[in-house]
Amino acid sequence: MSSSTTDQALAEEQEHVTGLYARLDAARELAVTRRQQAISAPLVDNPQAMGEKEAAVRFHGTRIVQLDAAEAGLVLGRLDREENPQPLYVGRTGLPADDAGGDPALVDWRAPASRPFYTATPFRPEGIARRRHIRTLGRKVTGIDDEVLVLAEGEEADDRGLTGEAALLRALTAERTGRMTDIVRTIQAEQDAIIRSDSRGILVVQGGPGTGKTAVALHRAAYLLYTHRDRLARSGLLVVGPTPTFLRYIADVLPALGETGVVMAGLGDLRPGLSTTRVDEPAVAEVKGRLAMADVVAAAVKDRQGVLRGTRELVVDRERIRLRAGDVAKVRTQARRASRLHNLARPAFYRGLVDLLAQRVADRLGSDVRGGENLLDAEDRRALRREIAGEPAVVDLVEELWPLLTPEELLRDLFSSPDRLARAGKGLSEADRALLVRDADAPWTVSDVPLLEEADELLGVDDSAERAAAARRRQAGLDEAQRVLDLLHGSRSHDADDDEESEELMAGDLLDAEGLAARADEADYRSTAERAAADRTWTFGHVVVDEAQELSAMAWRVLARKCPTLSMTVVGDLAQTGTLGGADSWAEVLTPHARTQWRQAVLTVNYRTPTEIMEVAADVLAASGSSLEAPRSVRSSGEQPTAERVAAGDLLDRVAEVTADLAGKGGTAAVVVPPSLFAAAVAALPGATSGADADSSAGPVLLRPAEAKGLEFDSVVLVEPAAVLAEGVRGDSDLYVALTRATQRLAVLHALDLPDSMSRLTDR
Repeated sequence: MSSSTTDQALAEEQEHVTGLYARLDAARELAVTRRQQAISAPLVDNPQAMGEKEAAVRFHGTRIVQLDAAEAGLVLGRLDREENPQPLYVGRTGLPADDAGGDPALVDWRAPASRPFYTATPFRPEGIARRRHIRTLGRKVTGIDDEVLVLAEGEEADDRGLTGEAALLRALTAERTGRMTDIVRTIQAEQDAIIRSDSRGILVVQGGPGTGKTAVALHRAAYLLYTHRDRLARSGLLVVGPTPTFLRYIADVLPALGETGVVMAGLGDLRPGLSTTRVDEPAVAEVKGRLAMADVVAAAVKDRQGVLRGTRELVVDRERIRLRAGDVAKVRTQARRASRLHNLARPAFYRGLVDLLAQRVADRLGSDVRGGENLLDAEDRRALRREIAGEPAVVDLVEELWPLLTPEELLRDLFSSPDRLARAGKGLSEADRALLVRDADAPWTVSDVPLLEEADELLGVDDSAERAAAARRRQAGLDEAQRVLDLLHGSRSHDADDDEESEELMAGDLLDAEGLAARADEADYRSTAERAAADRTWTFGHVVVDEAQELSAMAWRVLARKCPTLSMTVVGDLAQTGTLGGADSWAEVLTPHARTQWRQAVLTVNYRTPTEIMEVAADVLAASGSSLEAPRSVRSSGEQPTAERVAAGDLLDRVAEVTADLAGKGGTAAVVVPPSLFAAAVAALPGATSGADADSSAGPVLLRPAEAKGLEFDSVVLVEPAAVLAEGVRGDSDLYVALTRATQRLAVLHALDLPDSMSRLTDR
């Protein structure tokens, strides 16, 4: 395209884009007006109308968010169709046409009509003659990239299978900011197929480093929120990530796509009221993550239910009553039949024990020796039961034999008592049980969260007292509302004496006392995400799990409860599994929870890691014995990774020098060290953020290999790879992860010999 032709095309696109932004402004103004109208609509005593009002407020609020997000880069490009002279513009949101029968002024990137923008190729043009990527800065068009898809006779197409290659390579070589950005402009065909895949069942996205797994999962979330808006607006969508650093890294993607009603959490945040990033030693975490721990928790609950060892003598109403183990066992059986949940069965145990004791006392006190008849009538027996129920000895016995338990109390008691562990953990080896023993005041870890959730499912909450109190509050509110309406009605009656023709409506004409009393609690204006995050029993419409290869069997059990429909997007790489309890195969970890309700898609192209670095990483992967192949890189950076041997005493000083040098070249920088060097590296790199607080948008970060999962940086300094290999429970995986974080530059510093698998690197 000549210079003059390019200028003309830019001018034409600028005119069109300006018109689209005018439509955006008008749509936003209309959404604001309609939301305000919904808020201001009069209240009526009609639950359906109230629900419609709340839905309208939320709908227009969501639309405003989407339109605001679209402001930054509204137009992505256009499709010139072979059979239609009118080009189709694709953007971050949809804008309607002037006439009802025409194409939309702008097609949302998630709409079916936009799919050729991501999938059409010269080999399969899908009716598209030309695809144009439009670059903008604010509302100004800054450039265009054209791809002609219908080739002239004799022309040959690029066989690399990339769509929008110029836009893609521009995005891949750009400096990172420390926050993941959306890939809505550069989605590739294999990624698009996954993004638009059916929401039913578990979709596993297996992909090596740099294949865009995380970006695909987040864009799939945005696609599902668009396609199934009504359902997911009610049930919500959960995104689970491995670390706080990772969650910060991806936090801007969905808001940039206009989707904010999503719960984002780590495994340590899945229990309301608890947030932990603390991890157990690998062997301890592996035991806690086994599916067998569900049986251990269940046995621990049963161990706290009505087991009387030997006999017990109680003084009740001045009578000595002897209880035997068999007596209590019968009461325990009755209580377990009353409810499978421990805390909800406790009242039944209490009643059963009181009935047993009352019968014994009644038999002694009320027996007529001469006639054998019991002299206590029904009222006497009721009074006797009330008296026995309040006896301190009885209260203490119930507390001992069937205590009211929280999950935290159950697990603290279990893990701090070798005897309790021995009784509950008969399916574990003695060595495994020894790993679980800890102090009662030990802080909770990420591996404890699934066990606490399991305990909650078995304990339940006896909320009868709270429900009774709520009923009393509702009745008091009803009485007060009726008093107010009576006063208003009385006031109108007096007014009517002065003016019999008055037709003014009063509150009593529209509401009864029950409707007025309900006004205070009928509307919950919290977002779906806010309500879901606060409710342990909330079930989500869809769940996205990143770095899923690290999850234990007990963690999968929790997620299956949080999404009973098993509508999930699960992304990970089996070659990067770094925990003892992590996945060796997807079938192994998913079949116990999903049976056949899962399928797998594979990403094969590495967009992040340049060829020069990926060749080194591929050697490490091959040496690990993995059956997986490293993904194919689509670009070369022109910079070879370097290796430098340094004396042990000078190693960290040299790390600081190289880090400062690489950070000075622009973009983000990370230092990845083995766990044994982490504390010393923190001291040697005072300007770096580290661990859970690592934030590459604020400068260099210092990470252990496990903390680097899912992240990317322009420059990476890898320290002592031999130690990374030796210290990790799956050291090959850790080293593979560490080598594949860089998008531009990799420097390896070491005092020990380099692993044989890294022989491609030579010391400079």
